[in-house]
Parts: sequence; C-alpha cells; structure tokens
Amino acid sequence: MAKREQAREEAAFARGDVGVDGVATEEEKDEAEVEKGKAREQLLRGRAYLGREFMTWLLWRSESGDPLVEFDGAGVVVLFLGKVVLRGVAGDVTEMSAKGTLAPYSENVRHSLDRGLLVSQARLRISHGEREYEVTLDSEFLDIRAAKLPALMTEEEDDQLSERLELTEQLSGLVDALVQDFLPMRAGRAWSKQVVPAMKAWMKGEEKGSDVLSKAARARGRDARAARG
Repeated sequence: MAKREQAREEAAFARGDVGVDGVATEEEKDEAEVEKGKAREQLLRGRAYLGREFMTWLLWRSESGDPLVEFDGAGVVVLFLGKVVLRGVAGDVTEMSAKGTLAPYSENVRHSLDRGLLVSQARLRISHGEREYEVTLDSEFLDIRAAKLPALMTEEEDDQLSERLELTEQLSGLVDALVQDFLPMRAGRAWSKQVVPAMKAWMKGEEKGSDVLSKAARARGRDARAARG
C-alpha cells in the first residue's frame, strides 16, 4: 500500500497538482486556455465537429454550381453568399471571417481551411426548382439562424400563413437532404481515401483533384437516375 501511495504522490507532483511539500497547488489557469480546452472538447466530442465538416464539404461541393442532391423531383443547388465564419481549436488563428459576395470561395478562405480551420457559420442560397431560399446556417446543431423565403404566391392572409409554413417545412427538408447526402460518405471508406485528398487539393488551389471527384460524383448520380428510370 505504501508503494502505491508513493506512486500516486509522485504522479501528482509530475502533473503539477502538488508542490514539493505535498500541498496542493492553487495555480490559477489562464481563462483563454480554459476556454480553448472547452472548445477543443466540444469540437472533438460534440456535434460541432461533424457540423463543421459538413459545411466545409458543402462549400467545396457547391463551387461547381451543379445540383448536389434531388428533392421532390428537382435538383438542389447551393451557393455560399456574403459572410462566412471559420473556426478551429489550434494554431495562431482559431477564428476568422470573410465578407464579400463570393468571399467564401476566395483564395484566403481556402488557404485558411488548408491550415485547419473549418466552416462554422455561413449564409447560403438554396435553389430548388423555381424557388430560392436564403439562410444563415450554424454548424453546431445545424441551426437555421435566419431565413428569407421565396415570394408568396397567395394573397389571402390565411393562405399566406399556410404557404409560409409549407415553405419553411420545405427549407428544413432541403437542409436535411443535404445532410443525409453527406453522412453516408462521411462514414464510408471513400471519405479518407478520396474525398479528403480532393478537398485538400482544392484548398491548395489544385483544381484537378476536385474536378475528378466532382465528375465521378456526377457520373454516379446520372447512373442512379438512369437506374431509377
């Protein structure tokens, strides 16, 4: 027992929990370091990590301007607009934002992603058929912070309320369809072997890697549609 107690005391001293006199140290931790530790734990263990990966993947996929998924018989096209916020948990820069019409697709943003930041919040335009939605999406729980719905077609107040509800439900369905398209890929072997290398090539400005994977994805989509037809 004495040896175990001595080993515990030596381990506590090595961690800095106690001083040479065996008394617990009461060193005050830097608040920034405490917050960084909390953020890192949330990023690695919470939903924020997966959400940021999803939005970073969505930014990469959306640059082509092609429909990403089908929903209710029509393609869904996504375009990042205006301000985009990037966050990380390590390095000299752990948060940055970029503003401008096409700022999310800028070289500065891609280089920041290459250095380890991920998309945390962004303004998106989601087009579905003739309808266009604008939405601010937050990665932590994929919350819709603000949304602009398409122009209403009805004039009666009661009908307008029903139409707004319908449009809101459709917007939620569109976001969910994009997430459901991402999750199987993220959980599959192709993520680390194909998707991540192609995304890294895009971040570095090497368009070839992104183009090859995008063409392959489009080909798979055409094959799937042909099979259903």
